[in-house]
Amino acid sequence: MLAALHERYPNARIDWLVQNSFVQAIEHHPALHKVIPFDRKTFGVQCRKGKFKPLLAWLRSLKHSEYDLVIDAQGLARSGFFAWYTRSAHRVGYRDAQELAWVFLNKRVDAPRSMHTVDRMMRLSASLGAKADTPDLRLYAGPDELSQVIMEYPDRYAVIAPTSRWAGKCWPIERYTELTKRLIERPEIDRIIIVGGPGERLQCAPLLEYAEDQPYINDRVGSTSIAQLMAIISRAKLVVANDSAALHMAVGFDRPMVALLGPTDPSLVGPYRRDNDVIRHARDDDSFDFKKPESVEVMERITLDEVYDACVQRLIAPVVTAQKKAAPRAAESL
Repeated sequence: MLAALHERYPNARIDWLVQNSFVQAIEHHPALHKVIPFDRKTFGVQCRKGKFKPLLAWLRSLKHSEYDLVIDAQGLARSGFFAWYTRSAHRVGYRDAQELAWVFLNKRVDAPRSMHTVDRMMRLSASLGAKADTPDLRLYAGPDELSQVIMEYPDRYAVIAPTSRWAGKCWPIERYTELTKRLIERPEIDRIIIVGGPGERLQCAPLLEYAEDQPYINDRVGSTSIAQLMAIISRAKLVVANDSAALHMAVGFDRPMVALLGPTDPSLVGPYRRDNDVIRHARDDDSFDFKKPESVEVMERITLDEVYDACVQRLIAPVVTAQKKAAPRAAESL
């Protein structure tokens, strides 16, 4: 959306309100003027203690910015309320926004929830005159983080992201361990980097135990910021991941990838226009509630051999989706 709106209105100042923990994901985008961080956790603690002044001061800053147009791309009550509080004359969002968020809008766009999330958002852009048929999905790594990655890992490497917030989305860690053992023997790569969040080390304990004695397998689980993870993925020769942030970063950096999905509908939230990179064996009678641990059975249908074969295919002949040409990424400029 940001890229499409910037192309349509090149002289406009475009700010982005985002939860503060995600600022690093967008702050280096060349089309962005300013990030407006929302510290949800801190504001929540303060309000529970009866301290409302910090939140009210933050809200007043939205109104004082005097925006001509505000777009609610999240479609929840909170984001809709923020859009309304700006007092912008034009507030755009989904006609079927959840939690009655549509009441805060004065321009409501039809974008069925049966569409992919990216396509839904591009409907909002299109309603404002922007091109929506070829979304520019590129992410931009921070130059400092990228320079550090180049110094630390100058060789060819693959990234393994074996975790997910929900157990139902995780491929068995024993298979990830065996996959790593096989891939590290491949001549196309020199190193494997394992990534994950700070609270996910227990999920991948067998793999990390194996990595301890392997000089060319690096354990970065819980030791990367979002900016560092983006920089690592931006230079990967291959990314193997469950449905997680790492997977979508691989799309944003146009990396060869193998996506392992189970109780997730790729037509709604899968790697955008990368269907050929998805391995999934769902059945019509499956329960697609990924919050239920038993839904991991769908992930268990994915075999080790088919994942390894898909990885080898991409290492030998990388398969990526060419994205729209524009300003070079930080990775390319370095």
